Amino acid sequence: MAHEAGRKLHVLVDETRPVLQGARLTAWELSQAGIPCTLIADAAAGSLMRLAQVDLVLVGADRIAGNGDFANKIGTYSLAVLARHHGVPLYCAAPSSTIDPSLKDGDGIPIEQRSPDEVKTVAGRRIAPAAVAALNPAFDVTPARYVTAFVTDRGLRQPPFAVD
Repeated sequence: MAHEAGRKLHVLVDETRPVLQGARLTAWELSQAGIPCTLIADAAAGSLMRLAQVDLVLVGADRIAGNGDFANKIGTYSLAVLARHHGVPLYCAAPSSTIDPSLKDGDGIPIEQRSPDEVKTVAGRRIAPAAVAALNPAFDVTPARYVTAFVTDRGLRQPPFAVD
């Protein structure tokens, strides 16, 4: 909407390891919409925040607990901590159907553990020794205290997050 309204913006897109949804999907969607973007390695975000090259962080959510803690792709929690440290606002955009009022907080959100091979390979090519163990949680939980506001189909909501 900001792009359609003529606002000048440039999106830094995390690659989103290990299966590269940011590189494969988010960057493609932004480029198809004519929105300027630059793909970055996940680990580059903090350095760019330190250099004041990030104005805000926008993430999604797969599930939001009643208190506003939320689960999203792995690495979201790290982005939230870095954003807070550098004074960068973090917004979580998700449909209101993502809110699960039956969950008191994020501790009740189960975290999917995916195949270690996703971490040890890229495009089917092994990048780590076969004998090396790998952990591959698909999601992490970000506490509501790191969220500046939630952007939902019901409008902008600021913590403390209350379910209607």
